[in-house]
Order: sequence, then C-alpha cells, then structure tokens
Amino acid sequence: MRQEEFLARNSDEWQALGAWLDARGEARPGARKRPDQAPFEDTEFPARYRRACQHLALARRRGYSPLVLEPLAQLVRRGHTVLYRAPNPRLARVLQFFGADYPKLVRRHGRFVAVSAALFFVPLLAMLVLVQLRPELALAVFDYADLAAFEQMYDPADPRHALGRDGGSNLEMFGHYVLNNITIGFRTFASGLVACIGAIAVLVMNGVTIGTVAGHLTAVGHGGPFWRFVPGHSAPELGAIVLAGAAGLRVGWALLAPGRLSRPRALVEAGRDGGKLVLGVFVLLVLAAFVEAYWSSIGWIPGWIKYSVGILGWVALCYWLLRGGRGQPDAP
Repeated sequence: MRQEEFLARNSDEWQALGAWLDARGEARPGARKRPDQAPFEDTEFPARYRRACQHLALARRRGYSPLVLEPLAQLVRRGHTVLYRAPNPRLARVLQFFGADYPKLVRRHGRFVAVSAALFFVPLLAMLVLVQLRPELALAVFDYADLAAFEQMYDPADPRHALGRDGGSNLEMFGHYVLNNITIGFRTFASGLVACIGAIAVLVMNGVTIGTVAGHLTAVGHGGPFWRFVPGHSAPELGAIVLAGAAGLRVGWALLAPGRLSRPRALVEAGRDGGKLVLGVFVLLVLAAFVEAYWSSIGWIPGWIKYSVGILGWVALCYWLLRGGRGQPDAP
C-alpha cells in the first residue's frame, strides 16, 4: 500500500485518538482535562490504541517517511503511558475525592443545600429567639424531666460533670456520639425517599429541637456552659445535618420531578449523587463526635478559646465546600 493511501485510510482515526488524549490532558505540560471534548468513550481506547500500534509496525516495515513515523510513534507513546501507568494509590484517590470531587459535588447541588440549610437553621434560630420571649414554649417540645436533665448537664454551679454530659469516659462518649450522629444523618437522608416530605420534616424537627434546647438553657441562666460546649463541634455536626438533608432532598426531588429521564433512571442517578454526599456526611459526623468527646466537654478552657476554635471550624468548612477543587478538572 502506498504511503498516501495509508495516510488517507487511517489519519482520521489517529486524529481521533490524539484528540481523546488531548481531552484528558495526557502527556502535555500544563494541559487540563476536557472530558466533554473527547471524541469517543473511554471504553474504546484500548482497541484504538492497539490499532495505532499495528499501524506503526506496518509503517516501519514498509519504510514510510519519518513525517508519518514520528507523529504516529509519539501518539503510540502517549497512549502507552495512559494504558500501562500504575493506578493511583488508594489514599490518593480518597484525598482527591474529599479534597476536590466532594466539594464540587456539593456546589453542583447547591440549590438543595440552600433549601436544606433554610429548613434547618430558620426553625433553629426562630425557636432560640421565641423561647427567650416565651419560655413556656420549651414545654411544647420537651417535658419537665427532659428540661431538668439539660439544666443539670449545663449547670454552671455544678463542677462535678464535664460539659454536655452526665457521665462516661471520653472514649465511651465518643462511641455514643458517633452512633447518635450517624443515626440522625442516615435518618435525614433516607427520609428524603418519601417525596422530600420526610427530609423536610426531619430537618425542621432537628432545627426546632436544637433551637429549643439552646433557647431554654440561655433563658434559665445556663447559657454560659452550653455556649462553651457547642462551638467546637458545631460546624461538622450541623454542616453534616444540612448535607444529609440536601442528599435526601436530591433523591426525593428525582421522584417528584424526573425531568426528561424515566423515574427509575432519575432515581438511580440521584441515588448515586446522594450516596456520595452521604460519604462526606459520615466523615463530618465522626469528626464532630471526636471533637465533642475530647474537646467540647472540657470545662476549664476559657470561652474565648472555645469560640475562636468554633469560628475557625466554620471558616474551614465553608472554605472547603466553596473553594475545594476549583481550577481542577472533573474526575473522569
């Protein structure tokens, strides 16, 4: 076969392979991935790469011009790097997911996060204020025994107990907090399957409950110990509740408004996104449990230090979710 005929028959396929490698930013310094510009699916790459290797062997055997051999050899070298490179270590993949892919996923579903935050924080702040004005409202949410137990846990005149607990070692309380937090997170997410109604109810009730406790303790003069207890773990714990609610709303909305997709297909895609969101929720809840057990309960640390740590926690959470992964290519 003449060189011109060989080029005419195969050049389009070589260009497509080169474009696929370019779209993935392979072997070009400073190149960035552009998955939306890839000319074929990733699953086609091995077969296309093997054909390019065959073409290179034929071109060399037939003694074609270096103008053909050199670009084709370079293309094969780039493909070899992709096909036979070692997979990323597991730790690197985990860091990539939580450092970049997860915050980008949160931002992609920002409307659900915003709705979830409103459903949770508006009732929380409303009850916090209303119980200051009308203390009897606390009895509409808790009975006398529950309120008395909260008052004992945060009694500023009783130094026998650590803040926020009535007994148990740090390790025991860590296990208790992990179980309690993850239960709340899973219930918030799973309740979204009931056409969003369940997730809405859980978010509102959690906001009402937390706001009532905070408002009551502040109203009866136990606000000092309480507000020194909550700042350290507030960012991961409350942030996780909001993200779990967003995951539940995402799944529930797929049932209500699947768009152009069938409901089963929409539910599968929503479940995939929701499951990824829940991975971050669980990590945040375990972190919150650790901080709550080993830091928040310490009573002798001055309030200004506790508040500073709490503020830093919220700044770090917001920075991670709003800035994490910006400027990096999306995962393939």
